[in-house]
Amino acid sequence: MELNTATQSDFVRNATILFMKGLDSVKMEARDSGMFRVEQIPDHAGNTKEYSEIDLEEYAEVKGEGDQTSRARVQQGYSKIGTLQRIAKDIGITYEMRHYNKYVDVVARLTNLGTLTAKRMELDLQLRISFATATSYTSKEGATVDTTVGDTLALASTAHTVRGSSVTFRNRLANNPIFSRGSLEGMEQMIVENSINQFGEKMVIPYDILWTTDDQNTVNTVREFLRSTAAPDQNNSGVVNVYAGKYRHVILSRVAVTAAGLVDSTKAKYWGLASSQNSQAFLGVNEEPSLKPMVSSGNNAEDFSTQDWNYGTTAGYFIVIPGARWFTISTGDGTA
Repeated sequence: MELNTATQSDFVRNATILFMKGLDSVKMEARDSGMFRVEQIPDHAGNTKEYSEIDLEEYAEVKGEGDQTSRARVQQGYSKIGTLQRIAKDIGITYEMRHYNKYVDVVARLTNLGTLTAKRMELDLQLRISFATATSYTSKEGATVDTTVGDTLALASTAHTVRGSSVTFRNRLANNPIFSRGSLEGMEQMIVENSINQFGEKMVIPYDILWTTDDQNTVNTVREFLRSTAAPDQNNSGVVNVYAGKYRHVILSRVAVTAAGLVDSTKAKYWGLASSQNSQAFLGVNEEPSLKPMVSSGNNAEDFSTQDWNYGTTAGYFIVIPGARWFTISTGDGTA
């Protein structure tokens, strides 16, 4: 594809194509995982939206002959409000790049620009898991990001509360073991014993996602468990692998990082289970990653002194998680 600088309209057209090429190259691991529910937030609807848990009691009751049917109890759970924020980044393309055979540099800049907002959105999503055991973190801009769920506790806690009962539940595995068959069975048992509604009644929550970081030892171990036809930890090849096809493996390569996106090896062994059907993690998108292009030479996007052309990318979204009854974690560090 030639980047024709003879006319501004051709340049803008190609700039948009290159931006989209870069955008399409970003793998949206968390957004496409099923762990987050994506909702489009329309313009002129305000910059906030409230999300709340709500439960119906689990069981019907015996009705005596001629008796009035009892009313089902409904209990609202906790609520959280998502607030839209915008992110942005600009680049400049010099006169020399446009006119002195710098085609490769121009293409690289515009293609890379297409990845920046998409990567930041993905980073923000995965940081909710990176800091699942904390109530907040400090963003790369120095702002405090609230990571609590509706009961004011961290997403991962040993004593989450519900509104209609004194019963609590945990979604952080005791002793935080690394991934293995034993620890997976321990997490499954924790789910069985801690899946409750707002009345404290036991309920069934289908967990279908097994998520990990990109730690290669963990990734390979999970793949052996999920893809082997025989039990991977047994010598007898005739033993059926009960985990074959039981979960969908989601690899989140931006979990083992700091809030600034730097490598954080202390989070490398994070893993857990999640329910796509019952997810209470919401990504509200008002503005998908988009390009702010030059419109014509000589406009405000062209620097008068340097004749640089400025292009930018923007996006607007919020992330909010009102409840934790869909997510489990082990930090893999052996802490109690």
